[in-house]
Amino acid sequence: MATIAENPQTQSMESTAVWRLVGIVLLAVRFTQGWIFWGGGSRRFIYAPGKLDPHAASWMANKFQTAMPGALLGMDKVVDYMLHHFVLLYTGVIVFSAAELIFGLFLIFGFMTRLSALVTIGISFVLMLLFGWQGATCIDEWTMASANFAMGVALFIGGAAAFSMDSWLMRRRPALVGRGWFQWLGSGPWHNTRVKRLGISGVIVTILFVVLTYNDFRGSVFTPFHGGPVSPAKHHISLSQGILKSDGTVTFTAYLDAGTPAEPSNIVQAELIGADGKVVEGWSGASLAALPKSAYANDYAYNKFGPGYAGITAKVGARATISLPPAASGLALVPGRYALVLHSINGHSFTLLVDIP
Repeated sequence: MATIAENPQTQSMESTAVWRLVGIVLLAVRFTQGWIFWGGGSRRFIYAPGKLDPHAASWMANKFQTAMPGALLGMDKVVDYMLHHFVLLYTGVIVFSAAELIFGLFLIFGFMTRLSALVTIGISFVLMLLFGWQGATCIDEWTMASANFAMGVALFIGGAAAFSMDSWLMRRRPALVGRGWFQWLGSGPWHNTRVKRLGISGVIVTILFVVLTYNDFRGSVFTPFHGGPVSPAKHHISLSQGILKSDGTVTFTAYLDAGTPAEPSNIVQAELIGADGKVVEGWSGASLAALPKSAYANDYAYNKFGPGYAGITAKVGARATISLPPAASGLALVPGRYALVLHSINGHSFTLLVDIP
């Protein structure tokens, strides 16, 4: 069905006034959505440029890497690939940040409002897939992505027909009102039929997006409440690929695949336990802290396992192959099954079974 705006001559003053009222109602939403995205981009380009500096501790790749353990729909594999391809990673960070900066600014001033709203919807969707699981107390990242997604949908449907550059352009060049591209990318008024159709579609998509992701992260919808497939609060280290030699040398892969990115995890003790339950070799926090950097073969160049003040330290997303030297000279372990147990500073233990053939 043709829209009202496709025939500007028949467009009533009443219809124009309605769309202006819609623009006024959404003004606070438009400004806030714009400021959130502009703020994210401006921090990196203007106020905290270290976030875009690969040599700085605040380089965005470190944050990006923390998303891997709980990323949805295979995005962990995308992150893994990008972390191993610097040009792609750096380009992605710059493009993502520039999109936040530019389209956030567009929303603040109401320029190409529907296009800008669509971009923020897309960014919110990606952020949900990557970081939605994070937030130790109230899944903060899920809250932000959900709210921004819904705000973007509202702005895409409502446009900015008041106090905006789009409205100024429509007054200066009335022919824009009837242009299809301006109706879809700017703020040209729509016929009631289109508004209803897209409005209902938008709310259905938003409800599914919000409810299904919440159920995955916290349950309480289709399942009982739970802490999520990946805990955003409690650090967890997955151990694999263990190799034990008779002289007591132990090599294994460790992946910090849960917990808050705000604080590192610290391993302060390691033990090798025999089949009889007795400790046959142990490493104190001091001996773990004294391990040389050569003892760590990290998979990524950003968040890493390495020596810390009290033992071994790592941030979320770090994965490395670690070699522990014999705890004492002259060891001659008999063939059989042993258990390597790592103890964290907060009392958690992680176990890996290893064998000597």
